[in-house]
Amino acid sequence: MRYLSTRDASGDASQRFCDILIGGLAPDGGLYLPESYPQVDDATLTSWRRLLEEKGYAALAHAILSLYIDDIDSEDLLGICRRAYTAEKFRTEDIVPVTRLDERLALGHLSNGPTAAFKDMAMQLLGELFEYELARRDQSLAVLGATSGDTGSSAIFALKGRARIHVFMLSPLGRMTPFQQAQMFSVDDPKVVNLAVDGVFDDCQDIVKKVASDLEFKELHRLGAVNSINWARLLAQVVYYVACWIRCTERNDQQVSFSVPTGNFGDVCAGHVAKQMGVPIDALVVATNENDVLDEFFRTGVYRVRRSAETQETSSPSMDISKASNFERFVFDLLGRDGARTAELFSGLGTGEGFDLSDVPALAQARSRYGFRSGRSTHADRVATIAAVDKEFGVVVDPHTADALKVAFDVLDGDDVATPVVVLETALPVKFAETIREALGHDPETPEAFAHLADAERHVTEIDNDADLVKKIIVETLT
Repeated sequence: MRYLSTRDASGDASQRFCDILIGGLAPDGGLYLPESYPQVDDATLTSWRRLLEEKGYAALAHAILSLYIDDIDSEDLLGICRRAYTAEKFRTEDIVPVTRLDERLALGHLSNGPTAAFKDMAMQLLGELFEYELARRDQSLAVLGATSGDTGSSAIFALKGRARIHVFMLSPLGRMTPFQQAQMFSVDDPKVVNLAVDGVFDDCQDIVKKVASDLEFKELHRLGAVNSINWARLLAQVVYYVACWIRCTERNDQQVSFSVPTGNFGDVCAGHVAKQMGVPIDALVVATNENDVLDEFFRTGVYRVRRSAETQETSSPSMDISKASNFERFVFDLLGRDGARTAELFSGLGTGEGFDLSDVPALAQARSRYGFRSGRSTHADRVATIAAVDKEFGVVVDPHTADALKVAFDVLDGDDVATPVVVLETALPVKFAETIREALGHDPETPEAFAHLADAERHVTEIDNDADLVKKIIVETLT
C-alpha cells in the first residue's frame, strides 16, 4: 500500500505507511491518503464479525490496519494493537461498548480510555506505532500538535514517558473547560511542553501547519504530528466504525448510519473511509455546534473559513473550529481525486476565504454517493437534549454527544435517514460540569481516576499567536 498527497497533481503514490506516520503533513502541505481504498466483501465482513466476537477489539484492529500497513511485520502489528487496546486502559473488555437507546438509536461509547475522550481510541495506537518505528529507525521525534480540548490530553497521556519523544501541544488560551485544562496542564514531564496561545483553535492549527511547512526546520528537529492530519490517527478511528456496525447488526446486509459531532472533520472522515471500503454504512450525519462551517457546506456547497473573531466560544468547545483540516481529504475524493484542483482550493486558504462547489455535480454526490447529511445544534439544544436523554433513557451525555443526538433526532424525525443511527460519544460528562449542571441541576459523576485534578499544579506557558516563537521554544527545549 502506498500513499499520495491530496495536493499532488501527478498522482504519485510514492510513500509507505511508516514514512507518513513519522512525517505527518505532506511536504506540499496536503494530507496523505492511500492510493485506493481496500475493498471488503461479504467473506471479509464475516471474518471481522467473528474476530471481534471471539478474539476482541485488538484482533479486529489488526485485521483492518493490515489492509493499509504492509511495512510492519504482521506479528509486530498485532502486538502493537494488543498493547494499545487493553481492558486496563479502557476499563472494559469490549473497548467500545454500544448501548441501544431504542430501536432507532444507539450510543457508541468511545470515552472509556485514559483521558475519558474518544481521542484515546487513536492516540493509544499512535503512541505504540511511534515507539515501534522510532526504535526501528533509532530516531527521536518532536511531536507538535494543536488541541481544541481533548486531543492534547489524549496525545500527552499516550506519549509521555516514551524515551524518544518530546511533545509540544498548543491550545487556545482560556477556551477549554476547567477540567480539560487541569487534565492537560497537570502533567509534569520535561518532555511535555504545553503552550496556551492567545487565539482560537484555528490559530493553533495554523501555527502547526506553518511550522511543519518549513521543511528544513521540520527535518532538522524531527517534527511529527498527532493531529488528525496524521493518517495513522484517522486510520485507527476506522476500526470503531466497524466495531459499532458489528455490534448493531446480526447480518452483513444490514446497514447502520452514524451521527458524528465534529469540527475538524477527522472523526467523520474515518467513517467516510470505512464506507468507501464497503462497510455497510448508510448515512454519515455531520453534527456541528454554532460554528457551522461544515453544516453550511453540506447544505449549500459553500465552504467559508471563519475569522477568529467569528469563531464562537460555545459549551461544546472541542468543536469551536472554523477551518476543518480533514475536510480536504473528503473534497479530494469528491473531486475525483484531482490533486491540482484540491491544491487550488486549499493552498493558502485564509480566514474569511473559501470556495463554492454548489454548481458542480460533486455536491449532489456528497449526499447521494457518499451519504452525508448535516445539522446544527445550539447551546439551548444541548441543554435540552442532555436533560431529555437523561429523563428518557437514564443516560448522561456530554455536550458534544448531545449535539450529535440532537441532529440524529432531527434526521430520524424528518425521515431523512431510514436506518438505525449510532451516535458516536465524544467524552465523559465530567469534562463539562458547568453545562451538565445547567441541564440536570447537579454535577456529573467524577470517576475516581480524575478526582485529584481540581487541585493539581499546572504546567503551561502562555504565548502570543506567533509561529516563530513556537519554533524558538522547540529549539530551546531540544538543545
